[in-house]
Amino acid sequence: MSRSSSFQASPAATGPSPIDASPDFGRRRLLGGAIAAPLHALGAPARALFARAAGASLLAASAPAARAQLSIDVSGIGAQQIPISIGKFTTEGAVPLDVSSVVIADLQRSGAFRLYDAGVSLSETATPDYAAFRARGVDYIVGGSTARLADGRYDVRFRLIDATRQSPVGGQSMVVTQPDLRLAGHRIADWIYERLTGDKGIFSTRIAFVTKQGGRYRLNIADWDGENVVTPLTSNEPIISPAWSPDGQRLAYVSFQSRKPVVYVHTLATGRQQVVADFRGSNSAPAWSPDGRTLAVALTRDGFTQVYTIGVDGSGLKRVTNSSSIDTEPAFSPDGRTLYFTSDRGGSPQIYRMPVAGGDAQRVTFGGSYNVSPRVSPDGRTLAFVTRRGNGYTVAVKDLAGDGAERVVSDTGADESPSFAPSGRWVLYTTNAGGRDVLMAVTVDGRVRQRLAAPAGDIREPAWGPFSP
Repeated sequence: MSRSSSFQASPAATGPSPIDASPDFGRRRLLGGAIAAPLHALGAPARALFARAAGASLLAASAPAARAQLSIDVSGIGAQQIPISIGKFTTEGAVPLDVSSVVIADLQRSGAFRLYDAGVSLSETATPDYAAFRARGVDYIVGGSTARLADGRYDVRFRLIDATRQSPVGGQSMVVTQPDLRLAGHRIADWIYERLTGDKGIFSTRIAFVTKQGGRYRLNIADWDGENVVTPLTSNEPIISPAWSPDGQRLAYVSFQSRKPVVYVHTLATGRQQVVADFRGSNSAPAWSPDGRTLAVALTRDGFTQVYTIGVDGSGLKRVTNSSSIDTEPAFSPDGRTLYFTSDRGGSPQIYRMPVAGGDAQRVTFGGSYNVSPRVSPDGRTLAFVTRRGNGYTVAVKDLAGDGAERVVSDTGADESPSFAPSGRWVLYTTNAGGRDVLMAVTVDGRVRQRLAAPAGDIREPAWGPFSP
């Protein structure tokens, strides 16, 4: 992509009207992973994996585009919202996608912006009617254009304007192919979000998740908003626990395709599937080290489920935990020195941590008698996990850097599989709505929630990928 950071200004625009979002949320149950819990307390993927060891039949290892996209409903607002208006980008030549609609949707779903409809097309060179925008409380204005070039690519440009100071904040241009027009919109939203909030945007990131429809399981990858779904793997047997490599080029996961739970690493660019852990008994719960060279896994090769580390090439197996209890669901700290994991060594499932090099395990969670599925935020300051409170299972977060306070951030009551966005400000998880498994995302302060639902099938096992390069 070619980029520039400044544009010129000219023609006029009209004033805005507010755009609102509508809420729609669901209810859900817990995924207990390999932890020794009653089967009714485990999520569907875990029940399928650990209640039986059926044979697998791999149907496909290619990456065909999925036919059905996800739909997203948003509720809640951030602590503060930035008033912004984004004009419809002007176009030159045949343009198959309105890039500005992608930018609007991204910023609206973030909960950090109050969007106002500009009402007209607005190019990056336009001179807005500042008085009209300011009369409606708009602080920032975005204009842009998309032009088809002679070689078939598209030149996408935008400019962000401070409506109060009546001066440009900055802008960019990028030349992309048609399949990357949506990505261009996400990158524009990332740029605006970071410039106005100071935090890096997550709109150009990807998510992985498993869908189950009938007797078929699919490992899927999509943009953060559920668009551009591709399916690297389809099987008649369960696929669980997808985990992104730090560089976003590979996925580790557990599959029954060889008639037992085995940990694989899948290279997305080539479709190559490599066995990493195929020991006697169960091989489960892969988690990447920050340097991408090692996986932490849960194995039963020596009896009870214990945590091990192993090289991504399958070499260098090393046992980390050494207890007579069940230790599972490992997660690395961002510095790679500590492993968080779930254990019932104290009589009920709780989250512990210990040095990767070995040593004493320290209990981390104390609120409630059932806490599982630890995930550490990219900055290491927050722990997300699933907790049982009353008769329900919800997502909670714990302050690891301060006073250790724990708070519930979901409101669905049957939740599983939390996964942090690379910014650390969102947690993706699975819940149940109307008898179907769907994806939810919530900000770590619990203020903004999103529900992502597919037209057919259950959605499970979400994993949020790293920042795009």
